[in-house]
Amino acid sequence: MSGYAWVSVIALTGWLVLAAGSYRAHRIGAKKTVVMAFAWGAIFLLLAAFFAAIGH
Repeated sequence: MSGYAWVSVIALTGWLVLAAGSYRAHRIGAKKTVVMAFAWGAIFLLLAAFFAAIGH
């Protein structure tokens, strides 16, 4: 990895820590976390499938 790639990895890790801290501060339960994760995953997969279909 180049020097700039390491900076990107460190910055993304920092953003992840900040997001997790904010998420924890709102005291969201595990069940709702799993539901939201599946919902976001479904949204991304549907958009990927849509753009893949358009590309043909």
